[in-house]
Amino acid sequence: AFFGDSITKQGEGPEGYITLVQKALEKRPDLKVEVVKAGIGGNRVPDLQARLDRDVLSKKPTCVFIYIGINDVWHSLKGNGTPKAEYEAGLKDLIKKIRDTGAIVVFATPTVIGEKAQGDNQLDAMLEEYAAISRKVAADTGVTLCDLHQVFRDYLKSHNAANEDRGVLTRDGVHLTERGNQIVANE
Repeated sequence: AFFGDSITKQGEGPEGYITLVQKALEKRPDLKVEVVKAGIGGNRVPDLQARLDRDVLSKKPTCVFIYIGINDVWHSLKGNGTPKAEYEAGLKDLIKKIRDTGAIVVFATPTVIGEKAQGDNQLDAMLEEYAAISRKVAADTGVTLCDLHQVFRDYLKSHNAANEDRGVLTRDGVHLTERGNQIVANE
């Protein structure tokens, strides 16, 4: 199951990371994998907690890829972000409930909100704090971490010489381009 926000929802598109993973899995019919797509635009950690049973656990997944955190930070600009303590507690709650079913959890750090050099985007400092919380939660719970934040930052260092705020890995500073989707699928 792929569980997250609009980035996850858009990952279902023709060039999306979920579609790319699904195509790779189809080359292994012996695995008999059914992909559950559970992305909803605008979601934050509390939203995932509210719909976990209905949209994910009811499907009885064996592995859940959680990719969340951008809106928990980004929506702070409108006063609707998720406080750090609530973010951390919510992630731990999601992981515990998923693991209690026997499913494996793969947890991704939030990527970027703007593609300029580290420190040049408005929410870089806050996003780094939330990525650090994500890393800590993964370490504390022993789940597999997919550090997309670090992968994106490293890629942008060598592929964004013009210091653009979008257009390399994202269309709008957040939602993935074809290359961004390829990187997420590969990771």
